[in-house]
Amino acid sequence: MFSILRKEINSFFASPIAYLVISIFLLLNGLFLWFFKGEFNILDNGFADLSSFFLLAPWILIFLIPAVTMRSFSDEKKQGTLELLLTKPISHLNIVLGKYFGALILIVIALLPTLLYVYTVQQLGNPLGNLDIGSTLGSYFGLLFLVASYTAIGMFSSTLSDNQIVAFIIAVFLCFLFYIGFEGIADVTASNTFDKLGMSYHYKSMSRGVIDTRDLLYFISITVVFVLLTVRKISTKPITKKELLHLLVLPLGLLVLNIFTQSIYQRFDLTKDQRYTLSDATLQIVNQVDSPIIIDVFLEGDDFPSEFRRLQTETRQILEEFTSKNGQIKFNFINPIADDATRNQNIQQLNQRGLTPMQVTVQESGKSSQEVVFPWALASYNGVTTKIPLMQNKIGADMQTLVSNSVQHLEYAFADGFSKLVNQKSKKIAILKGNNQLDDIHIFDFVKTIKDYYYIAPFTLDSVAANPQKTLNDLNGFDLVISAKPTQAFTEEEKLVLDQFTMQGGKSLWLIDKVAIEKDSLYNASGKNIAIARDLNLTDFFFKYGIRINPVLVNDLYSAPITLAMGEGSQSQFTQMPWFYAPLVNPANNHPIVNNLNLIEFDFANQIDTLKNNVKKTILLQSSVLSKTDGTPREISLDLTTQEPDPKLYTKPNQTLAVLLEGEFTSAYNNRIKPFDLSNEKNTSVPTKMLVVADGDVVKNDVGKNGPLELGFDRNSGQLYGNKEFLLNAVNYLLDDNGLINIRSKEVAVAFLDYKKVTEEKTKWQLINILIPLALLALFGFVFNYIRKKKYAL
Repeated sequence: MFSILRKEINSFFASPIAYLVISIFLLLNGLFLWFFKGEFNILDNGFADLSSFFLLAPWILIFLIPAVTMRSFSDEKKQGTLELLLTKPISHLNIVLGKYFGALILIVIALLPTLLYVYTVQQLGNPLGNLDIGSTLGSYFGLLFLVASYTAIGMFSSTLSDNQIVAFIIAVFLCFLFYIGFEGIADVTASNTFDKLGMSYHYKSMSRGVIDTRDLLYFISITVVFVLLTVRKISTKPITKKELLHLLVLPLGLLVLNIFTQSIYQRFDLTKDQRYTLSDATLQIVNQVDSPIIIDVFLEGDDFPSEFRRLQTETRQILEEFTSKNGQIKFNFINPIADDATRNQNIQQLNQRGLTPMQVTVQESGKSSQEVVFPWALASYNGVTTKIPLMQNKIGADMQTLVSNSVQHLEYAFADGFSKLVNQKSKKIAILKGNNQLDDIHIFDFVKTIKDYYYIAPFTLDSVAANPQKTLNDLNGFDLVISAKPTQAFTEEEKLVLDQFTMQGGKSLWLIDKVAIEKDSLYNASGKNIAIARDLNLTDFFFKYGIRINPVLVNDLYSAPITLAMGEGSQSQFTQMPWFYAPLVNPANNHPIVNNLNLIEFDFANQIDTLKNNVKKTILLQSSVLSKTDGTPREISLDLTTQEPDPKLYTKPNQTLAVLLEGEFTSAYNNRIKPFDLSNEKNTSVPTKMLVVADGDVVKNDVGKNGPLELGFDRNSGQLYGNKEFLLNAVNYLLDDNGLINIRSKEVAVAFLDYKKVTEEKTKWQLINILIPLALLALFGFVFNYIRKKKYAL
């Protein structure tokens, strides 16, 4: 076998055809990946990975490998040397394996110069060397198995004719059929069974850096079958019944083995961030799907910028992961604006469903144009449909940051959408009333949002004076209480009921204003009002749990503007002015409640101190480094908008605005005289959670002419802040028992190229990746032939 292997290599590289074939392979890769404009161009795409290469390589190899293998047996047949070879004291299997491994080594040699691409991407990464090596090695591993299967098909094809061109054409056809043909049949028949028979289905997973034993077994099966068919085809003896039985049993046995291992397998995600490994919480939801979930993804189009193409690719790949876990999950990519006749109608219908489009700039032939993109999906299950956002917006972020945030958000976005469809609502939330909290119309959008997940009901503590035990029993029927900006002090009786609710494991979300001042109160003739401390009688309550809300105002230079009418009469205009009492908070914490959130707008926020006790405290939101605190009472005037702030005065950075408390709480009434007696009083809670935000307006939505506006939407600036998502995450975290919200803290990093470096050194790297592989091939050929001539000259 080894002598045949050496003969194959020697004869191949002794021929100029070998260098021509490999040169064409390297040249095509170099031109498509580094020079020609298009979706394969790595420099234009701007991503520090080799996904373009692993997407392009199978198509080029469809022609390269048949060109290498076409002469293996057809040339032997034509020259009449095959019969002579078969008479040698070597088994037919060893003859085939010798030629097979000879061809395989030749193709691996052709692939070696592409390792230069790895070095290039590492050098151009931002930061330097940010290429995911594990993913890249896994992708090369998958490519090698694809090459092994192509080679086996090519070897078999070369036995079917003594004409090399005919053998080449047959091999190309068979490789094409096995790579993409079954996928086409699956599209026509709408059956995933045919899709799994094709190489493309199995290679896609491996080309991402995910090694699955099912994919390995598939490629090994294809290789073994075609190698054995080749062994049988070169035999001059007539086939016996026993051989025929073996030829039938082996493929059927491998087919059964492949089917059997669909449920018994091992999977290795070699990506650095484990992006293609679904979390346990996601798998728990996916496994509950017992009837079809149909997902329509509208992120489809021909002229997407590279960032949106990446989001499109990542969306497709995460959905393929869902589908691989449960065949009931099916997805389609739809371009809603492909047909000009229905374009405007479709845009209007999607807008009415809350699927707002994005305007993106497309560069083509040096010209810029605006295109509409819908980064949304709709998931339908048992007649119920929910929308799933694919784009994670963030004010002021560049497109790279938006794509990174969105890719990181994809698993949670789909898992959350599936959860709403599959899981029945079970948890109950009480919206506290009776202490002059925000009225219903100003918390309308928030309540509407959480209604998709939980049962909601108002709850008034007024009955505590007459029957405190019944009030507590009724309150214990809820899992979470929310108090949205109370302005009337709590009585001791009400506090005790709330305290005992916490002791018995109840969760709570407090949105507290410790200072009495409203922005609307400034819109008067003088443009002024007095901010004074608000006594809610909760100081000792929170102090015992480990925090203190101080009656001060956080003054932050990084803030949202205020819109004022400037000028008089018909000359007046609405102008946005700086307003430092509306901090804009950019969450820098990796906690699942705030990870990857848009800016959150506060209004007259207060500051929170954390105190030492046994309760775990996580600071979720803080003001910027350019902030200070203003004590009360204090006059607040709109004249502040025209005064230039002195940065030297902003010496109290990172004021705490929101704190999460977790653990076993000690009762606020421990070792104190209680206002009334309760049965089953507890002084230490079971493990529970509480979230305190030092601003009640963070939950308040504006009201327009047609009713409540979306929470976080500023109608004056048109900006949509992250208030709603923050509060929804907070509620989900407080009530999440299966850990779904924790997916938000999963870090999935999208690696980018250094645009500046690419622009400055583009020509250099184009030449390196096109010319150096060819130069290496030429050097190899020179050395090989020099050694060969020297050997035979002796």
